[in-house]
Amino acid sequence: MAQNNIFDTFDEGIIPGGMRTKTEIKMLICYIFRAVKKPLSKELVVSAILEKALANYFETCSCFDDLVRLGNLKKSEKGEKLFELTKDGMMIADQLENNLAYSVKEKAYACTLELLEKQRIEKENKVTITQTENGCYVNCSISGGDMNLMNFQLYVPDINQARLVRKNFHKSPETVYKVMVALMTRNKDLIDEALSNIGSLL
Repeated sequence: MAQNNIFDTFDEGIIPGGMRTKTEIKMLICYIFRAVKKPLSKELVVSAILEKALANYFETCSCFDDLVRLGNLKKSEKGEKLFELTKDGMMIADQLENNLAYSVKEKAYACTLELLEKQRIEKENKVTITQTENGCYVNCSISGGDMNLMNFQLYVPDINQARLVRKNFHKSPETVYKVMVALMTRNKDLIDEALSNIGSLL
């Protein structure tokens, strides 16, 4: 994949120093896979690049598809929607990594890890929303690995509030658990710790 200094992508919404050629975007995608060292979904990789405004959405999706078509990425056996680098893709990441700015690589890598952690939290701590005629019930489950630590249900008057509860719960389910345990046990140390955790989230 030769270096191309001619801008050949849409750059609407891209930060200064962002990716403005298809070659750069493809190199960044390969770099993300190599740096994380695990299969990733197209959705997560595209989201990581977009969240930091490093490239245009449509260009990023197109470049990802090109990498699959050209044999630089392949479907992973670890999940239906997961992809991984092929030997050719790894070669691109190894040989052309230095062509990308350090700040761009750092932002993309950090954001990818954040999104992976978010996925893990949402997978382990499930939330279901049940709509009724009078509002919504939000059921939250807190996992402790191979066991369920807590289940609770909240009533909210509409779907927007239900989605807000789900979003805030997934931000820090461990804080929700600590607060509930602190209140139920009236443990002063736990209460102080829980209040400190709440303060850091506000």
